[in-house]
Amino acid sequence: MEAPRRPRTVSAAEKAQAREVSLRRIGRLFTAHRGQLALVVAIIVVSSVVSMASPFLLREVIDVALPDRNLTLLAWLVAGMVAVAALTSALGVVQTWISTTVGQRVMHRLRTDVFRHLHRQSVAFFTRTRTGEVQSRITNDIGGMQSVVTSTATSVASNLTTAVATAVAMAALSWQLSLVSLVVLPPAILLTRRVARMRREITARRQRELADLNVTVEEGLSISGVQLSKTLGTGATLVDRFTASSERLIDLELRAELAGRWRMASMSILFAAIPAVIYLSAGLPFTAGTLSIGTLVAFTSLQAGLFRPLMGLLGVGVSLTSSLALFARIFEYLDLPVEVDDPEHPVDLDPDRVRGHLRLEDVTFTYPGSATAAVAGVTLDVPAGTSLALVGETGSGKSTLAGLIARLHDPDAGRITVDGVDLRDLRLADLARIVGVVSQETYLLHTTVRENLRYARPDATDEQLEQAARAARIHDLISALPDGYDTVVGSRGHRFSGGEKQRIAIARTLLRNPRILVLDEATSALDTETERAVQRAFDELARGRTTVTIAHRLSTVRDADRIAVVDHGRILESGTHDALISEGGRYAALAA
Repeated sequence: MEAPRRPRTVSAAEKAQAREVSLRRIGRLFTAHRGQLALVVAIIVVSSVVSMASPFLLREVIDVALPDRNLTLLAWLVAGMVAVAALTSALGVVQTWISTTVGQRVMHRLRTDVFRHLHRQSVAFFTRTRTGEVQSRITNDIGGMQSVVTSTATSVASNLTTAVATAVAMAALSWQLSLVSLVVLPPAILLTRRVARMRREITARRQRELADLNVTVEEGLSISGVQLSKTLGTGATLVDRFTASSERLIDLELRAELAGRWRMASMSILFAAIPAVIYLSAGLPFTAGTLSIGTLVAFTSLQAGLFRPLMGLLGVGVSLTSSLALFARIFEYLDLPVEVDDPEHPVDLDPDRVRGHLRLEDVTFTYPGSATAAVAGVTLDVPAGTSLALVGETGSGKSTLAGLIARLHDPDAGRITVDGVDLRDLRLADLARIVGVVSQETYLLHTTVRENLRYARPDATDEQLEQAARAARIHDLISALPDGYDTVVGSRGHRFSGGEKQRIAIARTLLRNPRILVLDEATSALDTETERAVQRAFDELARGRTTVTIAHRLSTVRDADRIAVVDHGRILESGTHDALISEGGRYAALAA
């Protein structure tokens, strides 16, 4: 019994599958390689023209050299046929090398362009996009276009040139037989168009199914997904869902391969019957006595050589039309607007000279699709070197404020400034050096401790790594590991405890040396003893910096220079711990 499919929302990218893809836009992918493509076309033309000599050499062998027993002429004709074959083969190797190089360069650019553009997308894009969908676009969709990108242009040029040259040679031999040979072209073209439309639709469905399969793998075989399935006992259900998706993929793959094959097979049979029709035509009254045996043999040889490039051209048309579904999915991602981007005219603010005066001025922000503002009219002033604590119940808007300060989102109204400069006027790279974030969900790469630290600062020396680790109070633990700083942390850092991961993250942030530090509930999941150790590392990290701390446990923020209570996106009250306790308001109730 087939496992039930999960309900899934149709993304904007999938809604665009029916959109026509401009062939001109696809052609622009090859613009940078015009010179190489021109050379390939020249080689193809030369190769096609040279290969046309073979039938004429064959006619001379049959009609002249063999009947006259002219061994010298026969030797020259045979040598000419071998030379033609050798030259066309050599030209084919060169053509393949150049065209494959161009195709791979185009693929490389397409992959990197998509990766770069997606990396510029805001966090909101990734929160509304299914896990695994992005990877599927880059691997499955772009990978599926490889054969089209690497061979389509050369196949069209090669087959078209060969077909034209062959048709000219056939007309030179016998224009009457040429008309007989070409009578099958109109139905072949019409049939090919129908098959191409069928395959395009199937290809779009197949790629969506591949994306679903990729999502299941990403969610089910990640460390978090495996732990969840094992603790809930849902492993069998997950396997059933994967199996059902894989079975649907089998059906789509078969349909993609077999779509229109019986129709194309019928055309192949018809093409194969044409030589018989030619032999019959050669005996009809209007051609009788006008064709020599050599001409007839040479013509049938050319005719067989004509249908191969014609079928090749029709096959390329089918492949190109079906691949438009892939191009539509990729171009849809490339056309996504960048919601949080570098300014057109950025302000040059040296991160090393920033004092760290942070100010929020009447900031309002609403998440897309929400009817209620997550942050509404917030104004806060955090002088350089001071600390601000944001407290409040879950969902009050504290983490949203942290995301706005790090410019993970842009406010809908108001502005956030550092030393008087709007964050939207700064380069994102400069802002990342100014504002450092340590959150509750510490993310470590599946590599060594050393490389995890260097992720923040690739040029950091080993001494600087150890200095940062000492300041974060994690150096002794790392040194005690069998491989020290070369220890692999495991997927998402699961080799380490929550507190240890937090201190590694603190060391990583220290290497960036930001002037403004955002601590987003960084100790909420830790036990009391571990929290104390991490808090000491935070105290070291916050020294001399402007600090914004978000916490549930008020004991960790009571020493902050200023505490602001957030409720439903608004600031209810603010002041020092003692002042807020004495006022007996919301903060006092939270502290009770």
